Amino acid sequence: MVDKKSGGSNLLPWLGIALLIIVADQLTKTLIIGSFQLGENHTVTSFFNLVRVHNAGAAFSFLAGASGWQRWFFVGLGLAATAFIVWMLKRHGGQRLFSLAMALILGGALGNVIDRLLHGHVIDFLQFHWEGLAPVFPGGYFPSFNIADSAITVGAVLLILDELRRVRRG
Repeated sequence: MVDKKSGGSNLLPWLGIALLIIVADQLTKTLIIGSFQLGENHTVTSFFNLVRVHNAGAAFSFLAGASGWQRWFFVGLGLAATAFIVWMLKRHGGQRLFSLAMALILGGALGNVIDRLLHGHVIDFLQFHWEGLAPVFPGGYFPSFNIADSAITVGAVLLILDELRRVRRG
């Protein structure tokens, strides 16, 4: 008998969540590519813009200025993370919060890998700004991001919450 608390549950629901993230991410990026020129900005609210930005690097444009090797490095890293996450989901699929977190990270990682393979960079388009951010971010503009990045971030927060819950129970 499989212990649903620790692992061995069906992998398909978690892969389905990852697939939903990938589809939402790629659909929104396709809409941005079709509607915006590179660098074009559309104000939505006093603190939020839609903008088309290309990021050849990682989070906060880390390594964006490198000579091009970073594209394949991040593709390889994303594929390695994919293999690891699928392995973890197979082992711990019965742990719902943990598996949800991993599925979100998986979908986000693959969404950005697809961009790197298709375009050579990641398409970012969500831009938040607030004067209070100015000491940390130029002009108060938080670096632009996308649905995949959001899924990775939410997944990381859920992993932390899952671990805090586990420690409290332990």
